Amino acid sequence: MQIRISWPAGQLTATLDDTPTTQALAAALPIHASANTWGEEVYFDTGVSVALEHDAEQVVDPGTVAFWTEGNALALPYGATPISRGGESRLASPCNVLGSFDGDPRLLATVRDGDPVRVEAA
Repeated sequence: MQIRISWPAGQLTATLDDTPTTQALAAALPIHASANTWGEEVYFDTGVSVALEHDAEQVVDPGTVAFWTEGNALALPYGATPISRGGESRLASPCNVLGSFDGDPRLLATVRDGDPVRVEAA
């Protein structure tokens, strides 16, 4: 499945694997939210509540589309977070990994706290 995430300064598409979390997210589209930033990560509430999957990860590659179950949020790291060690992308806690961005995830650096974000099927 492909999704498009857009904000005032840009947009990215992502390819998501077929997981229980992806299915729950797809059923909720389109999603309108307000962006939060945490280091080089953008996250926002989706209104979707799912369980932590068995293969959840805390350290992921930049550009990974992850779902933070504790915050019902998409977590979109494009670099280091405040708790990263070295150059890794370390999420606040283990997250369900959904897929990855098709383009350069560093475009997410243009997202500002409070920006309106829209997630829709691509």
